[in-house]
Amino acid sequence: MNYAEALDYLLSFSDLERGVQKSADPTMSLESVRSLLSRLNHPQLGRKTIHVTGSKGKGTTAAMIAGILQQAGATTALFTSPHLHSFTERIAINGGAISPAEFAAAMSAIRPAVDAEQASAHGNVSTFGILTALFFWLARAQARHIDWQVLEVGLGGTFDATNVLDETEVAVITPISLEHTAILGNTPVEIARDKAGIIKPGSICVLAPQRSSEVVDVVRARCDEAGARLVDVASLYQAEALDKHIYGQTFRVRGPSGARLLRSPMLGRHQIANATTAAAVADSLRRAAHEIPESAVIDGIARTRVAGRMEVMGQKPLIVADGAHNAESAAALAAALRDYFEWRRCFLVIGVTRDKDLRGMGIELSRLAELIVCCGFRNARSRDPYTMIQEIGFLGPAAVAEQTVSAAIDTALAHAGEDDLVCVTGSLYVVAEAREHLLGESVVQR
Repeated sequence: MNYAEALDYLLSFSDLERGVQKSADPTMSLESVRSLLSRLNHPQLGRKTIHVTGSKGKGTTAAMIAGILQQAGATTALFTSPHLHSFTERIAINGGAISPAEFAAAMSAIRPAVDAEQASAHGNVSTFGILTALFFWLARAQARHIDWQVLEVGLGGTFDATNVLDETEVAVITPISLEHTAILGNTPVEIARDKAGIIKPGSICVLAPQRSSEVVDVVRARCDEAGARLVDVASLYQAEALDKHIYGQTFRVRGPSGARLLRSPMLGRHQIANATTAAAVADSLRRAAHEIPESAVIDGIARTRVAGRMEVMGQKPLIVADGAHNAESAAALAAALRDYFEWRRCFLVIGVTRDKDLRGMGIELSRLAELIVCCGFRNARSRDPYTMIQEIGFLGPAAVAEQTVSAAIDTALAHAGEDDLVCVTGSLYVVAEAREHLLGESVVQR
């Protein structure tokens, strides 16, 4: 099959991201993912693994960790989600996304196993489960042996499709906040219990700074139960911002191995925290006798750039897009907009899926805004922009609705002057459409 045919096949299955349920049965179980991998002769095995979960920053942190390992001379396979423009972005080998041809060839190779699993007693195979198997299959198929696979959890941890390994080197837990409460739990503690399920016996758990001490207690208890070594970044590391400009920042991180000066093209204090966590992973691997030069930590973080995170898409007026999707990430975005840029008025373009805490996000961001433009986007779970106005229209700024991201951006730009800011946020789906509209990014590969 070619790439278009591979996508049509992939998207014919149930997909929580798109809100598509192809069967009355629950979506793909972890037992079914393991069964599918067994049909493929266990492609998840044979490589050292770093597993990353959390509510915020897990994709960027995973990319930074993979970048450090690459700079240390290791070969890497990185699995992240969601993508911005193409499913090929989700699987990166040694820092580069796979090609459409590689994606299609791998899908052709695993299709018989997927079809057999779908026809089995396990039932409802999912798009994400297939992508997980595709990643492992591609990692194994590389002509040059992959040393490390870095996996970002799709949703939660304990029951996520990526949680199929009995042994991993490191589990990383980035900041935890309320998300997917109908599935993961109604409190950060309940969500932490689910996410801590990726911690494996005898592994290292690197825990990013958390807002709740109860989350730390949950993770520590899981580490004690599993015999895993806990690295609590908040208690072992301190980070200090030094210099910032529109395209990057420098900061100093002090930890058990001393102080290091780091720079990153990623903006925001939350990205300093992500980089600190990635550096803590590198230090932990060193203590476990893995060879990672100091230069690899510095260069790995400096060379990691993830699109759609505090991304500057224009100037005069300044246009910044970020995939903040809950109240805490919206608060981090608001702080970064104040700290990292100079602007007179802010025009907010926001679109969210129906399961997100729009009011919590609106409370954080409306304090900055002159005008809020609520928008829809190309996803079945997109919240209607007119109902969004009913939820956040009372927060202070005037609010209007547009059916598309492009129309919403044009409305904001029509009001903004050269000294103003247009902020596009609420979902990576919204950011992707902003990149298409403003930067001309292709959507041919979906």
